[in-house]
Amino acid sequence: MPRKDGEGRATSDGTLIVGASQAGLQLAVSLRQLGDTRPITLVGEEPHAPYQRPPLSKEFLAGTAELDSLAFRTPSFYPDHDIDLVCGERITSLRPGRALTASGRELPYARLALTTGAGPRRLSVPGAELAGVCYLRDHDDAAGLRRALASASRAVVVGGGFIGLEAASAARAAGLSVTVVEAAGRLLGRAVAPVVSDFYARAHRRRGVQVLLSTGVTAFEPDADGRRVSGVVLADGTVLPTDLVLVGVGAVPRTELAEQLGLVCEGGIVVDASARTSDPSVVAAGDCTVQPHPLTGEGRVRIESVQNAVAQAQIAAATLLGRTAPAKAVPWFWSYQGDLRLQIAGLSLGHDTTVVRGTVDDEHFSVLYYRDGRLLAVDAVNRPADYMAVRKALTQGATIPAGAAADAEAPLKSLITGVESAAPAA
Repeated sequence: MPRKDGEGRATSDGTLIVGASQAGLQLAVSLRQLGDTRPITLVGEEPHAPYQRPPLSKEFLAGTAELDSLAFRTPSFYPDHDIDLVCGERITSLRPGRALTASGRELPYARLALTTGAGPRRLSVPGAELAGVCYLRDHDDAAGLRRALASASRAVVVGGGFIGLEAASAARAAGLSVTVVEAAGRLLGRAVAPVVSDFYARAHRRRGVQVLLSTGVTAFEPDADGRRVSGVVLADGTVLPTDLVLVGVGAVPRTELAEQLGLVCEGGIVVDASARTSDPSVVAAGDCTVQPHPLTGEGRVRIESVQNAVAQAQIAAATLLGRTAPAKAVPWFWSYQGDLRLQIAGLSLGHDTTVVRGTVDDEHFSVLYYRDGRLLAVDAVNRPADYMAVRKALTQGATIPAGAAADAEAPLKSLITGVESAAPAA
Protein backbone atom coordinates (compact mmCIF):
# COMPACT_ATOMS: atom_id res chain seq x y z
CA MET A 1 0.00 0.00 0.00
CA PRO A 2 1.23 3.56 -0.65
CA ARG A 3 2.67 5.30 2.37
CA LYS A 4 1.12 8.53 3.73
CA ASP A 5 2.98 11.77 4.17
CA GLY A 6 2.58 14.10 7.17
CA GLU A 7 -0.59 15.59 5.71
CA GLY A 8 -2.21 12.22 4.93
CA ARG A 9 -1.50 12.27 1.21
CA ALA A 10 -0.44 9.08 -0.58
CA THR A 11 3.24 8.86 -1.36
CA SER A 12 5.60 6.16 -2.53
CA ASP A 13 9.29 5.42 -2.68
CA GLY A 14 8.68 2.67 -5.18
CA THR A 15 8.74 2.09 -8.92
CA LEU A 16 5.85 2.64 -11.29
CA ILE A 17 6.07 0.59 -14.50
CA VAL A 18 3.66 1.83 -17.14
CA GLY A 19 2.79 -1.00 -19.51
CA ALA A 20 2.15 -4.63 -18.46
CA SER A 21 4.07 -5.90 -21.47
CA GLN A 22 6.88 -8.42 -21.84
CA ALA A 23 9.31 -5.59 -21.07
CA GLY A 24 7.22 -4.32 -18.17
CA LEU A 25 7.00 -7.68 -16.45
CA GLN A 26 10.68 -8.42 -17.06
CA LEU A 27 11.63 -5.08 -15.53
CA ALA A 28 9.64 -5.87 -12.40
CA VAL A 29 11.10 -9.37 -12.17
CA SER A 30 14.63 -8.05 -12.70
CA LEU A 31 14.23 -5.47 -9.94
CA ARG A 32 13.31 -8.25 -7.52
CA GLN A 33 16.12 -10.49 -8.77
CA LEU A 34 18.57 -7.65 -8.14
CA GLY A 35 17.39 -7.40 -4.54
CA ASP A 36 15.11 -4.38 -4.74
CA THR A 37 12.60 -4.49 -1.88
CA ARG A 38 10.76 -1.25 -2.55
CA PRO A 39 7.16 -1.22 -3.85
CA ILE A 40 6.61 -2.04 -7.52
CA THR A 41 3.39 -1.16 -9.33
CA LEU A 42 2.89 -2.63 -12.80
CA VAL A 43 -0.01 -1.05 -14.69
CA GLY A 44 -1.59 -2.33 -17.90
CA GLU A 45 -4.59 -1.24 -19.98
CA GLU A 46 -5.71 -4.76 -20.82
CA PRO A 47 -7.86 -6.74 -18.36
CA HIS A 48 -5.45 -9.67 -18.73
CA ALA A 49 -2.29 -10.29 -16.75
CA PRO A 50 0.91 -10.11 -18.84
CA TYR A 51 1.03 -12.75 -21.57
CA GLN A 52 3.10 -13.79 -24.58
CA ARG A 53 2.19 -11.88 -27.73
CA PRO A 54 4.13 -13.66 -30.52
CA PRO A 55 1.89 -16.78 -30.40
CA LEU A 56 -1.18 -14.63 -31.09
CA SER A 57 -0.46 -14.65 -34.83
CA LYS A 58 0.75 -18.25 -34.77
CA GLU A 59 -0.47 -20.90 -32.30
CA PHE A 60 -3.39 -18.88 -30.92
CA LEU A 61 -4.75 -17.94 -34.33
CA ALA A 62 -4.40 -21.56 -35.41
CA GLY A 63 -6.43 -22.66 -32.39
CA THR A 64 -3.66 -24.66 -30.72
CA ALA A 65 -3.16 -22.28 -27.77
CA GLU A 66 -5.41 -20.34 -25.40
CA LEU A 67 -4.83 -17.26 -23.27
CA ASP A 68 -4.22 -19.18 -20.04
CA SER A 69 -1.37 -21.09 -21.71
CA LEU A 70 0.22 -17.80 -22.82
CA ALA A 71 0.39 -16.21 -19.36
CA PHE A 72 3.93 -15.43 -18.25
CA ARG A 73 3.27 -16.17 -14.59
CA THR A 74 0.64 -17.79 -12.39
CA PRO A 75 -1.74 -15.37 -10.63
CA SER A 76 0.00 -16.02 -7.29
CA PHE A 77 3.38 -14.88 -8.64
CA TYR A 78 2.56 -11.20 -8.29
CA PRO A 79 1.53 -11.08 -4.61
CA ASP A 80 4.24 -13.61 -3.78
CA HIS A 81 6.85 -11.18 -5.15
CA ASP A 82 5.16 -8.05 -3.79
CA ILE A 83 4.36 -6.75 -7.27
CA ASP A 84 1.13 -4.75 -7.37
CA LEU A 85 -0.34 -5.73 -10.75
CA VAL A 86 -3.03 -3.29 -11.89
CA CYS A 87 -4.94 -4.55 -14.93
CA GLY A 88 -7.58 -2.74 -16.96
CA GLU A 89 -6.33 0.73 -16.03
CA ARG A 90 -5.11 3.26 -18.57
CA ILE A 91 -2.78 5.97 -17.35
CA THR A 92 -3.86 9.24 -18.95
CA SER A 93 -1.64 11.72 -17.18
CA LEU A 94 1.93 11.68 -15.96
CA ARG A 95 3.74 14.30 -14.01
CA PRO A 96 6.85 13.99 -11.85
CA GLY A 97 6.07 11.73 -8.91
CA ARG A 98 2.43 11.05 -9.75
CA ALA A 99 0.31 9.29 -12.39
CA LEU A 100 -3.43 9.50 -12.96
CA THR A 101 -5.55 6.76 -14.54
CA ALA A 102 -8.68 7.14 -16.68
CA SER A 103 -10.78 6.02 -13.69
CA GLY A 104 -9.30 8.75 -11.51
CA ARG A 105 -6.89 6.60 -9.53
CA GLU A 106 -3.69 8.33 -8.40
CA LEU A 107 -0.46 6.35 -8.42
CA PRO A 108 2.50 8.03 -6.70
CA TYR A 109 6.01 6.91 -7.54
CA ALA A 110 9.65 7.67 -6.88
CA ARG A 111 11.02 5.88 -9.96
CA LEU A 112 9.39 5.60 -13.37
CA ALA A 113 9.76 3.08 -16.19
CA LEU A 114 7.88 3.31 -19.49
CA THR A 115 7.18 0.01 -21.24
CA THR A 116 4.17 1.21 -23.21
CA GLY A 117 4.84 -0.84 -26.34
CA ALA A 118 3.39 0.00 -29.74
CA GLY A 119 -0.03 0.04 -31.36
CA PRO A 120 -1.04 -1.08 -34.84
CA ARG A 121 -0.58 1.41 -37.64
CA ARG A 122 -4.09 2.07 -38.95
CA LEU A 123 -5.22 2.71 -42.49
CA SER A 124 -7.11 5.95 -43.06
CA VAL A 125 -9.05 5.00 -46.18
CA PRO A 126 -12.82 5.01 -46.78
CA GLY A 127 -14.44 2.04 -45.09
CA ALA A 128 -11.62 1.50 -42.61
CA GLU A 129 -14.10 1.39 -39.72
CA LEU A 130 -16.32 -1.32 -41.23
CA ALA A 131 -16.93 -4.53 -39.30
CA GLY A 132 -14.62 -7.26 -40.54
CA VAL A 133 -11.62 -4.94 -40.93
CA CYS A 134 -9.29 -6.31 -38.28
CA TYR A 135 -5.92 -5.56 -36.69
CA LEU A 136 -3.75 -7.91 -34.68
CA ARG A 137 -1.80 -6.56 -31.74
CA ASP A 138 -3.30 -7.91 -28.52
CA HIS A 139 -5.27 -10.88 -27.23
CA ASP A 140 -8.71 -9.39 -27.88
CA ASP A 141 -7.69 -8.58 -31.46
CA ALA A 142 -6.52 -12.17 -31.95
CA ALA A 143 -9.64 -13.65 -30.35
CA GLY A 144 -11.88 -11.59 -32.63
CA LEU A 145 -9.85 -12.53 -35.69
CA ARG A 146 -9.94 -16.23 -34.78
CA ARG A 147 -13.74 -16.11 -34.48
CA ALA A 148 -13.95 -14.31 -37.81
CA LEU A 149 -11.77 -16.91 -39.53
CA ALA A 150 -14.14 -19.66 -38.39
CA SER A 151 -17.04 -18.18 -40.35
CA ALA A 152 -15.27 -16.60 -43.33
CA SER A 153 -14.45 -18.12 -46.71
CA ARG A 154 -12.29 -15.32 -48.17
CA ALA A 155 -9.69 -13.12 -46.51
CA VAL A 156 -7.54 -10.24 -47.71
CA VAL A 157 -4.38 -9.40 -45.79
CA VAL A 158 -3.16 -5.85 -46.29
CA GLY A 159 0.58 -5.80 -45.64
CA GLY A 160 3.25 -8.36 -46.39
CA GLY A 161 5.21 -8.14 -43.14
CA PHE A 162 5.64 -10.82 -40.50
CA ILE A 163 2.22 -10.40 -38.87
CA GLY A 164 0.44 -10.32 -42.21
CA LEU A 165 2.18 -13.42 -43.54
CA GLU A 166 1.69 -15.36 -40.31
CA ALA A 167 -2.00 -14.52 -40.36
CA ALA A 168 -2.25 -15.38 -44.06
CA SER A 169 -0.70 -18.76 -43.33
CA ALA A 170 -3.18 -19.43 -40.53
CA ALA A 171 -6.13 -18.36 -42.70
CA ARG A 172 -5.00 -20.58 -45.56
CA ALA A 173 -4.56 -23.53 -43.20
CA ALA A 174 -8.14 -22.92 -42.05
CA GLY A 175 -9.31 -23.39 -45.64
CA LEU A 176 -9.92 -19.78 -46.63
CA SER A 177 -9.14 -18.24 -49.99
CA VAL A 178 -6.40 -15.73 -49.11
CA THR A 179 -4.92 -12.73 -50.90
CA VAL A 180 -1.96 -10.73 -49.56
CA VAL A 181 -1.73 -7.14 -50.82
CA GLU A 182 1.64 -5.42 -50.34
CA ALA A 183 2.30 -1.81 -51.38
CA ALA A 184 6.05 -2.33 -51.71
CA GLY A 185 7.76 -4.30 -54.45
CA ARG A 186 8.57 -7.25 -52.19
CA LEU A 187 7.48 -8.98 -49.00
CA LEU A 188 9.27 -8.31 -45.69
CA GLY A 189 11.14 -5.54 -47.45
CA ARG A 190 12.40 -3.81 -44.30
CA ALA A 191 13.64 -6.99 -42.65
CA VAL A 192 15.26 -9.35 -45.16
CA ALA A 193 17.27 -9.49 -48.37
CA PRO A 194 15.49 -9.67 -51.75
CA VAL A 195 16.32 -13.38 -52.10
CA VAL A 196 14.35 -14.09 -48.91
CA SER A 197 11.49 -11.81 -49.99
CA ASP A 198 11.25 -13.58 -53.34
CA PHE A 199 11.33 -16.96 -51.65
CA TYR A 200 8.40 -16.11 -49.37
CA ALA A 201 6.33 -14.80 -52.27
CA ARG A 202 6.86 -18.04 -54.19
CA ALA A 203 6.39 -20.24 -51.12
CA HIS A 204 3.06 -18.66 -50.19
CA ARG A 205 1.87 -18.85 -53.78
CA ARG A 206 2.75 -22.55 -53.83
CA ARG A 207 0.49 -22.94 -50.81
CA GLY A 208 -2.42 -21.30 -52.59
CA VAL A 209 -2.10 -17.70 -51.39
CA GLN A 210 -2.47 -14.97 -53.99
CA VAL A 211 0.32 -12.42 -53.48
CA LEU A 212 -0.03 -8.96 -55.05
CA LEU A 213 3.06 -6.73 -54.89
CA SER A 214 3.41 -3.00 -55.66
CA THR A 215 -0.32 -2.77 -55.06
CA GLY A 216 -2.04 -0.11 -52.98
CA VAL A 217 -5.38 -0.19 -51.20
CA THR A 218 -7.62 2.86 -51.60
CA ALA A 219 -10.83 1.82 -49.85
CA PHE A 220 -12.91 -0.94 -48.29
CA GLU A 221 -16.35 -1.53 -49.77
CA PRO A 222 -19.36 -2.12 -47.49
CA ASP A 223 -21.97 -4.83 -47.91
CA ALA A 224 -25.60 -4.10 -48.77
CA ASP A 225 -26.33 -3.09 -45.16
CA GLY A 226 -23.40 -0.67 -45.14
CA ARG A 227 -21.97 -2.19 -41.97
CA ARG A 228 -19.57 -4.94 -42.93
CA VAL A 229 -16.67 -5.09 -45.36
CA SER A 230 -17.38 -6.94 -48.59
CA GLY A 231 -14.51 -5.84 -50.82
CA VAL A 232 -11.06 -4.30 -50.97
CA VAL A 233 -10.57 -1.60 -53.58
CA LEU A 234 -7.08 -1.54 -55.12
CA ALA A 235 -5.32 1.47 -56.61
CA ASP A 236 -6.08 0.34 -60.16
CA GLY A 237 -9.80 0.10 -59.39
CA THR A 238 -9.90 -3.67 -59.00
CA VAL A 239 -12.19 -4.87 -56.20
CA LEU A 240 -11.26 -8.04 -54.30
CA PRO A 241 -14.42 -9.60 -52.81
CA THR A 242 -13.85 -10.66 -49.22
CA ASP A 243 -15.50 -11.57 -45.93
CA LEU A 244 -12.59 -10.49 -43.79
CA VAL A 245 -9.65 -8.07 -43.90
CA LEU A 246 -6.55 -8.10 -41.72
CA VAL A 247 -4.50 -4.93 -41.81
CA GLY A 248 -0.87 -5.54 -40.90
CA VAL A 249 1.05 -2.46 -42.03
CA GLY A 250 3.38 -1.98 -39.09
CA ALA A 251 3.29 -0.61 -35.57
CA VAL A 252 3.51 2.86 -34.05
CA PRO A 253 5.43 3.33 -30.77
CA ARG A 254 3.24 4.61 -27.97
CA THR A 255 4.97 7.78 -26.88
CA GLU A 256 2.08 9.95 -25.65
CA LEU A 257 2.95 9.72 -21.96
CA ALA A 258 6.64 10.25 -22.65
CA GLU A 259 5.75 13.39 -24.57
CA GLN A 260 3.70 14.63 -21.59
CA LEU A 261 6.89 14.48 -19.56
CA GLY A 262 8.81 16.35 -22.25
CA LEU A 263 11.01 13.36 -23.09
CA VAL A 264 12.73 13.28 -26.48
CA CYS A 265 10.77 11.11 -28.91
CA GLU A 266 11.92 10.56 -32.48
CA GLY A 267 10.28 7.49 -33.97
CA GLY A 268 9.99 6.15 -30.42
CA ILE A 269 11.15 7.14 -26.95
CA VAL A 270 14.85 7.90 -27.35
CA VAL A 271 16.99 5.99 -24.85
CA ASP A 272 20.70 5.44 -24.42
CA ALA A 273 22.52 2.13 -24.04
CA SER A 274 21.52 2.09 -20.36
CA ALA A 275 17.80 2.51 -21.21
CA ARG A 276 17.80 6.06 -19.85
CA THR A 277 15.52 8.56 -21.54
CA SER A 278 16.41 12.24 -22.03
CA ASP A 279 15.44 12.57 -18.36
CA PRO A 280 18.09 10.34 -16.72
CA SER A 281 15.71 9.52 -13.86
CA VAL A 282 13.23 7.86 -16.24
CA VAL A 283 13.92 4.60 -18.07
CA ALA A 284 12.09 2.99 -20.98
CA ALA A 285 12.26 -0.42 -22.63
CA GLY A 286 10.67 -2.51 -25.36
CA ASP A 287 8.81 -1.69 -28.55
CA CYS A 288 8.21 1.92 -27.54
CA THR A 289 11.91 2.83 -27.70
CA VAL A 290 14.62 3.71 -30.17
CA GLN A 291 18.12 2.93 -28.99
CA PRO A 292 21.74 2.79 -30.12
CA HIS A 293 22.57 -0.33 -32.11
CA PRO A 294 22.83 -2.96 -29.35
CA LEU A 295 26.14 -4.37 -30.64
CA THR A 296 27.92 -1.46 -32.30
CA GLY A 297 26.42 1.49 -30.43
CA GLU A 298 25.97 3.28 -33.76
CA GLY A 299 22.92 5.29 -34.81
CA ARG A 300 19.44 4.56 -33.55
CA VAL A 301 17.32 1.49 -34.16
CA ARG A 302 13.89 0.35 -33.07
CA ILE A 303 13.74 -3.37 -32.41
CA GLU A 304 10.44 -5.19 -32.01
CA SER A 305 11.27 -8.57 -30.51
CA VAL A 306 10.94 -10.65 -27.39
CA GLN A 307 14.71 -10.77 -27.00
CA ASN A 308 15.05 -7.00 -27.09
CA ALA A 309 12.17 -6.44 -24.68
CA VAL A 310 13.77 -8.80 -22.16
CA ALA A 311 17.35 -7.57 -22.58
CA GLN A 312 16.45 -3.89 -22.50
CA ALA A 313 14.21 -4.36 -19.45
CA GLN A 314 17.06 -6.08 -17.61
CA ILE A 315 19.30 -3.13 -18.43
CA ALA A 316 16.63 -0.65 -17.31
CA ALA A 317 16.23 -2.41 -13.96
CA ALA A 318 19.98 -2.30 -13.35
CA THR A 319 20.03 1.39 -14.26
CA LEU A 320 17.23 2.23 -11.81
CA LEU A 321 19.22 0.54 -9.04
CA GLY A 322 22.57 2.01 -10.04
CA ARG A 323 23.95 -1.42 -10.89
CA THR A 324 26.20 -2.56 -13.71
CA ALA A 325 24.11 -3.41 -16.74
CA PRO A 326 24.12 -6.94 -18.17
CA ALA A 327 26.43 -7.59 -21.13
CA LYS A 328 25.21 -6.73 -24.60
CA ALA A 329 23.06 -9.41 -26.18
CA VAL A 330 22.76 -10.46 -29.81
CA PRO A 331 19.32 -9.56 -31.21
CA TRP A 332 17.29 -12.53 -32.41
CA PHE A 333 13.85 -13.00 -33.89
CA TRP A 334 11.62 -15.69 -35.36
CA SER A 335 8.61 -16.01 -37.63
CA TYR A 336 6.72 -19.28 -38.09
CA GLN A 337 4.46 -19.32 -41.14
CA GLY A 338 3.05 -22.83 -41.20
CA ASP A 339 5.96 -25.14 -41.96
CA LEU A 340 8.23 -22.23 -42.93
CA ARG A 341 10.38 -21.46 -39.90
CA LEU A 342 12.46 -18.33 -40.18
CA GLN A 343 15.05 -17.61 -37.48
CA ILE A 344 17.09 -14.40 -37.51
CA ALA A 345 20.18 -13.58 -35.46
CA GLY A 346 21.87 -10.18 -35.56
CA LEU A 347 20.85 -7.04 -37.45
CA SER A 348 21.45 -6.83 -41.20
CA LEU A 349 21.27 -3.02 -41.34
CA GLY A 350 24.02 -1.60 -43.53
CA HIS A 351 25.10 -4.89 -45.11
CA ASP A 352 26.97 -4.79 -48.40
CA THR A 353 27.24 -8.52 -49.16
CA THR A 354 25.07 -11.61 -48.76
CA VAL A 355 25.93 -15.30 -48.95
CA VAL A 356 23.21 -17.88 -49.65
CA ARG A 357 23.65 -21.40 -48.27
CA GLY A 358 21.49 -24.24 -49.49
CA THR A 359 18.89 -24.37 -52.26
CA VAL A 360 16.24 -21.71 -51.83
CA ASP A 361 13.40 -23.62 -53.50
CA ASP A 362 14.06 -26.66 -51.32
CA GLU A 363 12.81 -24.44 -48.47
CA HIS A 364 15.93 -25.18 -46.40
CA PHE A 365 18.44 -22.35 -46.80
CA SER A 366 20.08 -19.44 -45.04
CA VAL A 367 21.33 -15.99 -45.97
CA LEU A 368 24.36 -14.52 -44.18
CA TYR A 369 24.85 -10.75 -44.18
CA TYR A 370 28.24 -9.00 -44.18
CA ARG A 371 29.65 -5.50 -44.12
CA ASP A 372 33.28 -4.95 -45.05
CA GLY A 373 33.77 -8.69 -44.74
CA ARG A 374 32.41 -8.82 -41.18
CA LEU A 375 29.46 -11.02 -40.28
CA LEU A 376 26.35 -9.06 -39.27
CA ALA A 377 23.38 -11.41 -39.27
CA VAL A 378 21.68 -14.52 -40.63
CA ASP A 379 18.19 -15.34 -41.92
CA ALA A 380 17.73 -19.11 -41.65
CA VAL A 381 14.68 -20.80 -43.18
CA ASN A 382 14.23 -24.32 -41.81
CA ARG A 383 18.00 -24.40 -41.17
CA PRO A 384 18.36 -24.02 -37.40
CA ALA A 385 22.02 -25.11 -37.22
CA ASP A 386 23.05 -22.12 -39.32
CA TYR A 387 21.05 -19.81 -37.10
CA MET A 388 22.65 -21.17 -33.94
CA ALA A 389 26.17 -20.96 -35.40
CA VAL A 390 25.80 -17.32 -36.43
CA ARG A 391 24.23 -16.40 -33.11
CA LYS A 392 27.16 -18.06 -31.34
CA ALA A 393 29.69 -16.26 -33.53
CA LEU A 394 28.10 -12.85 -32.95
CA THR A 395 27.87 -13.52 -29.21
CA GLN A 396 31.60 -14.26 -29.15
CA GLY A 397 32.46 -11.16 -31.19
CA ALA A 398 33.61 -13.53 -33.93
CA THR A 399 32.91 -13.91 -37.63
CA ILE A 400 32.53 -16.58 -40.30
CA PRO A 401 34.48 -15.90 -43.52
CA ALA A 402 32.06 -15.33 -46.39
CA GLY A 403 33.98 -17.52 -48.82
CA ALA A 404 33.95 -20.51 -46.52
CA ALA A 405 30.30 -19.94 -45.58
CA ALA A 406 29.26 -20.33 -49.22
CA ASP A 407 29.97 -24.07 -48.96
CA ALA A 408 26.54 -25.30 -47.86
CA GLU A 409 27.95 -28.66 -46.80
CA ALA A 410 30.44 -27.17 -44.33
CA PRO A 411 28.95 -26.81 -40.82
CA LEU A 412 29.03 -23.11 -39.98
CA LYS A 413 29.98 -23.78 -36.37
CA SER A 414 33.29 -25.20 -37.62
CA LEU A 415 34.05 -21.98 -39.53
CA ILE A 416 33.82 -19.50 -36.66
CA THR A 417 36.99 -17.46 -36.38
CA GLY A 418 38.29 -14.35 -34.63
CA VAL A 419 36.75 -15.02 -31.23
CA GLU A 420 37.27 -12.06 -28.87
CA SER A 421 39.17 -12.92 -25.72
CA ALA A 422 36.49 -11.35 -23.52
CA ALA A 423 33.33 -12.36 -25.28
CA PRO A 424 30.02 -10.93 -24.06
CA ALA A 425 27.35 -13.30 -22.82
CA ALA A 426 24.31 -14.01 -24.97
